[in-house]
Amino acid sequence: MWPQLIRQFRHHLKLERSLSENSIEAYTADVEKLADYIEREFPGKSPLELELEHLRRFVNALAALEISAYTQARIISGIKAFYRFLMYEDRIKEDPSQLLEAPKLGRKLPDTLSYPEIEQLLEAIPLGEPEGHRNRAMLEMLYSSGLRVSELVELKKSQVFADAGFLRVVGKGNKERLVPIGKDALKYLGIYQDEIRVHQNPAKGHEEFVFLNRRGQKLSRVMIFLIIKKTAEQAGIKKNISPHTFRHSFATHLIEGGADLRAVQEMLGHESITTTEIYTHLDRDYLRQVLTEFHPRK
Repeated sequence: MWPQLIRQFRHHLKLERSLSENSIEAYTADVEKLADYIEREFPGKSPLELELEHLRRFVNALAALEISAYTQARIISGIKAFYRFLMYEDRIKEDPSQLLEAPKLGRKLPDTLSYPEIEQLLEAIPLGEPEGHRNRAMLEMLYSSGLRVSELVELKKSQVFADAGFLRVVGKGNKERLVPIGKDALKYLGIYQDEIRVHQNPAKGHEEFVFLNRRGQKLSRVMIFLIIKKTAEQAGIKKNISPHTFRHSFATHLIEGGADLRAVQEMLGHESITTTEIYTHLDRDYLRQVLTEFHPRK
């Protein structure tokens, strides 16, 4: 019964909730972890028969494996989504996951780069190499528009409105938003499109994607991650950075500069402003540092 219900859950996530393929994979992987545990510890027990105690034992088993609190919380979130689906489909009368508690998480502020570090990293990209202008355009866009890496790799030519200085981005849940694009990002995007991209032969089905690899296919998220890691090494930046670091830096620098929180929420595509509010905590740290350094009665 587990495989059948997991397939139906996948179908629900795709059609009813319009989640991305990556999110669907994450949710189903979480439920499959529970299925493996139950089949090993309680053979023959179906998901429709589980009680809160079974789920608590599963969470305890995760903790015993020294899985991080953040990963545990994510897995529990996937299990709760699965049981909400079973309730929605009238397969169960009570949700055993309702009282299942995730481990307490400290609010972890995201890593960011300072503006000089952003410039240092961008200047380290070797423009003389074949992929140089493409990589510069991509990283400029990650920073100037606060894009998610999935939004960058899925970006199509029809979504770029260079004359107006905007991108039409398709974010989580297939929700569209307009985000501005900076003049430097537009400059390097124009060079890439007019001098490099125009001479590439796109693979079938990849003609509309803005950023392509040497084989004419859209880039993968892993490839973007590796490009950033390599560029950071070349720039001598020791921080552990990823594509998301550019998005965090974009938001942090806007808030530090006095941008309206609602405007930043809109540009990031956050459904809830509480998600955006984490950047105000970063800003408070910055202000506290300024006070400590410069106020006469510090």
